Amino acid sequence: MAEPQTVFLLWHGDDIDDDTPDPKLLGVYSSESGAIDRLERARGLPGFSDHPDNFLISQMTVDKDEWVDGYMEV
Repeated sequence: MAEPQTVFLLWHGDDIDDDTPDPKLLGVYSSESGAIDRLERARGLPGFSDHPDNFLISQMTVDKDEWVDGYMEV
């Protein structure tokens, strides 16, 4: 069986640390360095440059279920 593939998602939000209103997915990359390269290019673009610290790179495994137990609203 093949090793699980990991991908890196690059996100930007107006307030990435507090419930992330209006999150934007900038891309999905096969390496963390690819996501970092894109982050550096995006940092100078209109809108993103107003919030240069609101980027987040998350790591995901392809073909792996997430939210397997559902969720509850509080």
